[in-house]
Amino acid sequence: MTEFLNVEGGTLAYEVIGSGPLMVLAHGIGQSRDAYRFMVPELVATGYRVAAMDLRGSGESTATWPSYTRTDIAGDLIALIEHLGGPAVLVGHSISGGAATIAAAKAPALVSAVVELAPFTRKVEYSLSALGVSRYRKAAKAISAVAMLGSHKQWRKYLEIATPEPRPADWAASLERTDAMLHEPGRMKALRKQMNSAADAGAQLGNVHCPVLVVMGTLDPDWSDPKAEGEAIVAALPEGVGRLEVLPGAGHYSQVQFPSAVSGLVRSFLETRSPRHTGSGPSTTPDGTPKAFVPRAPKTTNTRP
Repeated sequence: MTEFLNVEGGTLAYEVIGSGPLMVLAHGIGQSRDAYRFMVPELVATGYRVAAMDLRGSGESTATWPSYTRTDIAGDLIALIEHLGGPAVLVGHSISGGAATIAAAKAPALVSAVVELAPFTRKVEYSLSALGVSRYRKAAKAISAVAMLGSHKQWRKYLEIATPEPRPADWAASLERTDAMLHEPGRMKALRKQMNSAADAGAQLGNVHCPVLVVMGTLDPDWSDPKAEGEAIVAALPEGVGRLEVLPGAGHYSQVQFPSAVSGLVRSFLETRSPRHTGSGPSTTPDGTPKAFVPRAPKTTNTRP
């Protein structure tokens, strides 16, 4: 069931399923919480209370906002965690990977761990040599047309490049859902503003002290060398905080192509890393719950005005 949270500038849509430690999922540009449709049931079955949020400008959230930066999205994530009674594990894809970084740096008491899927956390560095990589060159051409012209056709083309086989059985239907959303008033404009927003997350990497998992796909067309990008993110974090996992055959949307593999990486990461980063004193409560996951009482749910 969709619920709504009123924040400064608009209304955020989200859905909560399951019980247990809180995990908040945030999708990437031009998508909706539907991007996690395969992972949510697996994470819930593992024992998490999973909240999947539509970013500002996307899904059922308000389309038009004053700004769409990673810092803005981080503020939305923090507001949702506070509302639901954090702390929470933050899972952010693409632009939301950067937003999760900022949220963890600015609100460490509310973020127990971060998972960044194909994250745009650092400033993108362009080079002529990168154009020698076919998938990168084709994706860059499509993205440029979207950023400059708002081309729906080229966004679809990008999604096809960024999601190589294997694709889910509902792939064609998911493209239609995305296209329908982006034809709603203000949605494509929001996508373009997010795409052109300042890279304001990289500077916060050194201020993140909770465990961080970075997941990159070998066929992600947004980087000529996805593994090198992941390594650079981990290197910019404090020593011992970050871990990189690389999925062979995955494009930019590993959570859609290989949801079980990604869910498995998340579970393994949290089982082995999170209890070590709970601060001073005992790592668990008397009932054995990791301190990083002790939930606060949720606030009253807002509804759409």
